[in-house]
Amino acid sequence: MKYMRNAPLVGGKIRLTRDVMPVLNPYDDTIIGEVGRSDERVVEEAIAAAISGFQLSKTLPRHERARVLRKASEFILSRENEIAQVLTLEVGKTINEAHGEVKRCADTLLLSSEAAKKLAGREVPFDASEAGRRKWGFFTRVPAGPVVSIVPFNFPLNLAAHKVGPAIAAGCSIIIKPASKTPFSAFILAESLLEAGLPPEVISVITGPGSSVGEMLVRSEGVRVITFTGSAAVGKRISRLAGLKRLTMELGSNSGVLILDDADIPLAVSKIRKGAFALAGQVCISVQRVYVQRGVYQRFLDEFVPRVESIRMGNPMLQTTEMGPIIDKANVSRITKLVEQAISAGGKIVTGGHPRGNFFEPTVITNVKEDLPIVRDELFAPVVVVNPVDSFEEGVSRLADSRYGLQAGIFTKNIELAREAFDRIEAGGIWVNEVPTFRTDLMPYGGVKDSGIGREGPEYAIEAMTEIKLFGVNRLGEHRRG
Repeated sequence: MKYMRNAPLVGGKIRLTRDVMPVLNPYDDTIIGEVGRSDERVVEEAIAAAISGFQLSKTLPRHERARVLRKASEFILSRENEIAQVLTLEVGKTINEAHGEVKRCADTLLLSSEAAKKLAGREVPFDASEAGRRKWGFFTRVPAGPVVSIVPFNFPLNLAAHKVGPAIAAGCSIIIKPASKTPFSAFILAESLLEAGLPPEVISVITGPGSSVGEMLVRSEGVRVITFTGSAAVGKRISRLAGLKRLTMELGSNSGVLILDDADIPLAVSKIRKGAFALAGQVCISVQRVYVQRGVYQRFLDEFVPRVESIRMGNPMLQTTEMGPIIDKANVSRITKLVEQAISAGGKIVTGGHPRGNFFEPTVITNVKEDLPIVRDELFAPVVVVNPVDSFEEGVSRLADSRYGLQAGIFTKNIELAREAFDRIEAGGIWVNEVPTFRTDLMPYGGVKDSGIGREGPEYAIEAMTEIKLFGVNRLGEHRRG
């Protein structure tokens, strides 16, 4: 790949900056490119462009929004190999994972295209109320205004598409604020949309630190919608700063799985191996906690541990590599300290447990106290805690005992127990005989408690990007007859 360079894109136009930020390859710390650091003036220009662009975007007919999104999906697929390499270079995910993200991005844009054509309101049955006897009307959904999309490092292309696609489908202008470590994917997405015919005034890509650039965007009164994926701490700060804006926030989790005595153990092993170690565990719905009923606890470990030990770490550009590096050395150090803390408190490492340069070994820990950060907080690491439980009751209680509530999984053949778990666990989604890491881009995705507010998935995200507008009629003719 050639050395990559990007400058902020303001209303579809490149805006050169004096300062630049280097972008590193997490695999070997080499500089793969640079991106402009937006200053206050650039951010203000982007907000002004979004306000102006909204006057155009809201007038685009639904079929035109749908056409642009469909063509952008085709352009993304046509560049799959190139984009996958960019993702691997900036994120460190394996080339196979990167190809998967490119395909998902194209699908998300296509789903957004379909959602644009379905966007509608409905008739209001005024005469269901005595006071509305002579009234008739309907409501429609209209674009809410400029949208700010704040994207994390782990899925910089598809999670951007999950915010940009619905915004365009809704008729909103949009500003993308990518993670500083992984900025290039956002520019590729914007380029694809512009090539597909999106009016340039409708889209901006603003790069720079969240503490300055992000906060300016969040505070702006010209912004009407904020959609954010990241940590609970940052999400809460955004909520405090945003004021009267529409918010959609996916704020992570410490996702858990319960395995009961009647579970299909080979299925659970296979699913959790992928769910815990995909993208080196740097996934909001990565499997972090596993509770196994004692009757199958040892069998699960006996089958699971060798499968974990077979995970191939290495150069993420190689097709044979199954797990790439951690995003940066600071996070390797953070993970190492949390694992050491768990061991000091009595936890037992069954396999892994050590940093290897920019990597952290796939790790399984047992006998971990429930009050430790490695259990209670979002770990974002290739580490899974496996603890035994004596009953369904204990397992569900532990699974539910979390300040997070994104997704959870239960492995059992007993549908009654699965339904009871569904009723008792506060989460955005409960999966049966599947890990909480599963997500398809059309489903309503999001959480409760510290896992956020609102839902992603194009059809559902549009709801937060539109306002209900009522049209009501007093039927004069009928009144005169009265």
